[in-house]
Amino acid sequence: MVRRFRFLGVSVLSRPHFLTNEAFPRTRMRRNRQHEWSRRLVSENSLTVDDFVWPIFVLEGENRREAVASMPGVERLSVDLLVGAVGEAYELGIPAIEIFPYTDESLKTPDAKEALNPDNLVCRAVRAIKEKYPDMGVYTDIALDPYNSDGHDGLVKEGRVLNDATLEVLCKQAIVQAQAGCDVVAPSDMMDGRMGAIRDALDGAGFHNVQMMSYAAKYASAFYGPFRDAVGSAGSLGKGDKKTYQMDPANSDEALRETALDIAEGSDMVMVKPGMPYLDIVHRLKESFGMPVSVYHVSGEYAMLKAAVQNGWLDNDHAVLESLLCFKRAGADVIFTYCAVEAAKLLAK
Repeated sequence: MVRRFRFLGVSVLSRPHFLTNEAFPRTRMRRNRQHEWSRRLVSENSLTVDDFVWPIFVLEGENRREAVASMPGVERLSVDLLVGAVGEAYELGIPAIEIFPYTDESLKTPDAKEALNPDNLVCRAVRAIKEKYPDMGVYTDIALDPYNSDGHDGLVKEGRVLNDATLEVLCKQAIVQAQAGCDVVAPSDMMDGRMGAIRDALDGAGFHNVQMMSYAAKYASAFYGPFRDAVGSAGSLGKGDKKTYQMDPANSDEALRETALDIAEGSDMVMVKPGMPYLDIVHRLKESFGMPVSVYHVSGEYAMLKAAVQNGWLDNDHAVLESLLCFKRAGADVIFTYCAVEAAKLLAK
């Protein structure tokens, strides 16, 4: 039960056990902060390697790596090198990765048919990872932008992103990825009704145990630019935007409706994207639904942090861990971050 009372002249919402007679000098908040051991004891939130999912980018070829210019320290890796990188993450205790493809331009078409190829880049990567590290959790992205010559997450006709026609393709894409061995399909497309449609398709194909994580509150954000460079979809999108299907950054209540619908349609987990500018959304979703809530520390957030570090404006190690801890404080259970490997190493020190 939460009640309102006045504390030191301020109206406060609190639980009944809150002490209302505290006042300086009897109460000194710094007492609990003066020793490292004491700070550890009273810490309200903690960050561990168990909180991380590492997003990774895969490209064609063998023994190939390409730096993503707008994301310092992030590379696209060919499948053979990707497996090695996943091995390092596995040894560090990172529970899961999510795979994103850098699709050759020659394979991008208006119908995004490469998304349905059972031997496409993502499917080959999933099989290779699962063969070597069967206990590593593997998420796969369900959306058409890496394969669509229009750069959109859905099929486009006469300038409009089609909802229902896109659902049919997304369902087939999910089945292809499940057949490859992924553990979690993660629809990021923001088409209406996609979670229910994909759940029905997976169940109908016998994949009852494949989990689903919805990008339930994915905003039409300016913070995705470096990611689009990483997967090669920025040029395809041109001067267009995704505001007709991704959420308005001005809206908060709408995130609750989106999330409630996705849960009703079968989502096992939900996500907020981007991360730090949307901590209030993370908190509202966790408080409202009690579901496993993920948050994506997106490419723009990562790029800003690393650019500040390169300029000597921030201390990398402290800034990385503080940023990730803030997600936990807001209520996130799972953090998708390009910093997963370096954060795991920092936490292990």
